[in-house]
Amino acid sequence: MNSIKLIAGSSHRGLAEGIADRLGLELTRVKVSHSSNQETYVAIQESVRDEDVFVVQSTAPGEVNDGLMELLIMINACKTASARRITAVIPNFPYARQDKKDKSRAPISAKLVANMLQAAGCSHVITMDLHASQIQGFFNVPVDNLYAEPSTLDWIRRNVDYRNAVIVSPDAGGAKRATAIADRLDLNFALIHKERPRPNEIGRMVLVGDVSGRVGILVDDMADTCGTLAKAAQTLKKHGATKVIAIVTHAILSGAACEIVEKSELTMLVVTNTVPHEDKKKRCKKLRTIDISPTLAEACRRTHNGESVSFLFSHAPPS
Repeated sequence: MNSIKLIAGSSHRGLAEGIADRLGLELTRVKVSHSSNQETYVAIQESVRDEDVFVVQSTAPGEVNDGLMELLIMINACKTASARRITAVIPNFPYARQDKKDKSRAPISAKLVANMLQAAGCSHVITMDLHASQIQGFFNVPVDNLYAEPSTLDWIRRNVDYRNAVIVSPDAGGAKRATAIADRLDLNFALIHKERPRPNEIGRMVLVGDVSGRVGILVDDMADTCGTLAKAAQTLKKHGATKVIAIVTHAILSGAACEIVEKSELTMLVVTNTVPHEDKKKRCKKLRTIDISPTLAEACRRTHNGESVSFLFSHAPPS
């Protein structure tokens, strides 16, 4: 019977090691180097012939394109080495925000990434909290879009007086995510309507719902510049929230995001480790981390054994 070969890309080796520990495996030896003109060279240093290969590669801020190219080369290296099946484990899918043609002559880059992964030899994709779920339809191979929701619910129950809380979506697009969490916790739900005069710039914010005298829990799929979260926290405080906690899946935290969070009304910003952010913790004392390597490891195990992964959509694996 073929076995699991787990390959770590260079973008988030810590997460890959967490998955390997959970599965009781050693990471497959891989050599990644760059030539003088910055071309990426990959050599798989163990046999993967007829094996079930899982390539773990996230998108480190500032290195998205390098990480994507490295992932494509690793997949193709496994394909040409006669791997039986190659699964790309991409916790934070690159170019996920470019999922539709929203203006004339604009690209749908998420579709382009899907095409490149398939052309490289990818036969299955495992990702988490896609910015837009329709990205799954860009692929002609199976895509498992896992949710951080079970792990988020577990963290809330352990660390927050959630009986006196309100789940808040910082924009209309995240309403479905927020209502799902509110329903699971049997809590009230609120929504912030925001106006964006231009990308990454927030205009007016209007709160729909009541947070007076309660803990406001903001939930979103990603924190990039954190301008939205900071202004949302300010809005909730103005409407009487006792404190504001933000919980997001992907901690992009680009630019001055850490400084914005530190100066904001947020009590803490809770993120998963789909994106490497250990260096950001030194700049932002409000950062807390939820480890999602158990969820990804369980998805890999179930995929290898031919079991259903739907269990992971409603239950977090024991930590």
